[in-house]
Amino acid sequence: MVAFGEFGPEEIVQIYDLKTGIRGFVVIDNTALGIGKGGVRMLPDITVNEVARLARAMTWKNAMADLPLGGAKGGVKADPWKVDKQEALRALARGMKGLSPARYVAGPDMNTGEKEMLAYAKEIGTMKAATGKPRRAGGLPHELGSTGFGVAHSAAVALRIAGIPINGATVAIEGFGNVGSFTARFLSKWGAKVIAVSERAGTLYDERGLVVSKLIKEKVKRRTLVRLQGGKCKHFSKEKLFETKCDLLIPGARPNAINKKNWRKIRAKVIVEAANIPIAETIEKKLTDKKGVMIVPDFIANAGGVISSYLEMRGRKPEHMFRVVEQKIRKSTRIVLEKALEHDRHPRDVALAIAKQRVRDAMHKRGWKVRKGLGNHREYGAKAI
Repeated sequence: MVAFGEFGPEEIVQIYDLKTGIRGFVVIDNTALGIGKGGVRMLPDITVNEVARLARAMTWKNAMADLPLGGAKGGVKADPWKVDKQEALRALARGMKGLSPARYVAGPDMNTGEKEMLAYAKEIGTMKAATGKPRRAGGLPHELGSTGFGVAHSAAVALRIAGIPINGATVAIEGFGNVGSFTARFLSKWGAKVIAVSERAGTLYDERGLVVSKLIKEKVKRRTLVRLQGGKCKHFSKEKLFETKCDLLIPGARPNAINKKNWRKIRAKVIVEAANIPIAETIEKKLTDKKGVMIVPDFIANAGGVISSYLEMRGRKPEHMFRVVEQKIRKSTRIVLEKALEHDRHPRDVALAIAKQRVRDAMHKRGWKVRKGLGNHREYGAKAI
C-alpha cells in the first residue's frame, strides 16, 4: 500500500490497456516546483509501491539539482524481451492523455529508450510529452550518456574528498547498460581501473583491469558479456560483484541491491549510487557507521539524466547539456559530502534536508498550507491492476 504524507503523492494512475493487455502505473508525487518529471521503466515484476518510491526519489532529485520540476515516475508491467516496447509505451500514453504533458512528462529509464519515448509522445499528440527522444525529433537522447557522465563526475568528486587518486582507483560496477557502460567509459578515460562489471548473466572480473572499449563492443554485438573470455578474466554470479575489494563501488541496476543479506560483505571504500534506491537508508547508515564507507546518494549522483531532460525541454544542444550536467553534479556532490563530514552527518540526511526545504518553500509560495490534495487515484481501462 502506498503511504501518503506531507509531500504526496498527489496522484496515482493505474492503467490497463484493453487493446494490448498492457498494465502500467504513473505516480505524480509532488509538483510544487513544477511539472512532474520522471522516467518510465519496464519490468515484469514492477509494482505501484516501487514506482511510488521512485517518484519520491525524483522529487528530491529534481529539487537537489535545483530544477523547476516536480517528481514523478512511470512503470510498465511487462517483460521487455517478450513485448513490443514501443506498443507498450503507446498503451501507457493512451491512459495518460489529459495528464501528459500538463502534469507529467515521461522519459527513458530501465528497458526504455529514445524509440519508446518517441512512440509515447506521438501517441499523446505532442513532442512535449516526453524527453530523451531521438535527436531528429528535437531530443537529447539518454543514449548520449548524460546519466553515466554525471555519475562519473560525482564519483570523481567523492574519490577526491575520500583522498583516493582517480588515476589507478579500482572500480566495480553493477549493471552494464546505458548508465553503467558510460560511467565505465568516462572513469577509465580519467585513469580509473574497472576491475568488475555485472549484468543479468553474471559478473566479469579481472584484477588487472577490464578493457572497457572491448566490453562495450561485446555488449552492443551480443547484448551480453557472458561469452567474453581472455587473459585472467573470470566469471562469477552477479551477486558476487558486491564482494569485490575495490576503491569505488557503483550499484547501477535494481532497487535494494545492497541489503541486510549482503551489506556485511561490502569491501568498497566509496559507493556512488547510479541506480535509484539501490540501498535502503538503514543499510546506508550501517555501511557508513560500521564500515566507514563514504556514500553518494542516488538522487545526487544520477541526476544527469533529468538535468538533460530539462535542457531538452528548453531546446538546448548536447554540448550545453554536458557542461551543465558536469557543473551541477560536481557542485551538489561536493556540497553534500563536505557538509556531511563537517557536521558528522550521513550524506543522505544532508541532501534530504536541502531538498525538503526547497520543496517546502515552493509549497508555501503556492499557498499549499498542507500538501496538495489527498492523493487522487485514477483508473483507466477495464479494471484496476
